[in-house]
Amino acid sequence: MTDVSHDREPDREIVPLYQMMNRIPGGLMLIPLIIGSLLGTFAMGFLEMGSFTTALFQQSALPLIALLIFATGTQVTIKTSGPVLATAGVVLIFKSIIPATLVILLGQLVGLDGILGVSILALLVAVDNSNGGLWLAFTGRYGDKRDRGAYIASALNDGPFFSMLFLGASGLADIPVSAMVAAVIPFLLGMLVGNLNPHWREVLRPTPAIVIPFFALALGTGIDLNNIVKGGLSGLVVGLVVAPFTGLLVYIGYRFVLRRGYRSGIGFAAGTTAGNAIATPAIIGMADPSFQPYVETATAQVAASVLVTAILAPLLASLALKREGGLLTEEEIDRIDEMDLGVKEPQL
Repeated sequence: MTDVSHDREPDREIVPLYQMMNRIPGGLMLIPLIIGSLLGTFAMGFLEMGSFTTALFQQSALPLIALLIFATGTQVTIKTSGPVLATAGVVLIFKSIIPATLVILLGQLVGLDGILGVSILALLVAVDNSNGGLWLAFTGRYGDKRDRGAYIASALNDGPFFSMLFLGASGLADIPVSAMVAAVIPFLLGMLVGNLNPHWREVLRPTPAIVIPFFALALGTGIDLNNIVKGGLSGLVVGLVVAPFTGLLVYIGYRFVLRRGYRSGIGFAAGTTAGNAIATPAIIGMADPSFQPYVETATAQVAASVLVTAILAPLLASLALKREGGLLTEEEIDRIDEMDLGVKEPQL
């Protein structure tokens, strides 16, 4: 029997959806995220149909992110784990610790009311954490294993811990050790598997391109556009400040501390507010009643920052990478992943 499979013409494309999404910086993440937010706001009935529909389009974010974290771990060898931890440390310092310190200093000058209708509570909660899912989505396409492994920073700054710590209420902000350990276990198990059997690195290498659109859509379903409207202009201002300001700080860390050269633009992708941060103002209000009058407005403003930064941060990162020649193809990034991470990347 003659094999004619090699002579078969590729299937005709009716609509080049993948190419269209890729033309937009971060489009594989941004477009599903926006679609998800529209579904979560106006089509909740569709999302709650149950079975596989609900499982894939609404409830898949955490398991798919966990799979990406595991796959990222398989790409990191024991020999090259140092650069991963260094990158995570830089992201944590420049995205959380430095911005939070600056907000607290501002609060000492202007008081809890803040400025321009944005309370110190809203500012602090918006700047001191980062959206790990969006970081993984962006670095899954444009970053290398160092960048993807730096999601650990998001595992540490996610939640109310940093906000309460910097507000002087750290005694009420105990995060269960088990929760922090659970966030890191998939990455460590991935490292173990990848080092014991390198074949798994090749098997799981395509994981980012497969899971990113799906978990981005599921993340979007948790963003209620009505909350963005409630945040009003002040909420938009918070997001418009958080993305370029904190992203620039991480960019500085990438360029001058990590010395990543033309790849430093990736740092702007950290300029986000995590979805979990929406609940932080209420948690702080319960811990310290003096913040209670600010909780409702701060919650709406933080919700606006979540959406605005989710759109703006990857766009800024893509523009910075493109300007400096670091917006590489998937093949070029694969070659970087295969390099010895202890060697400085060549400058373009």
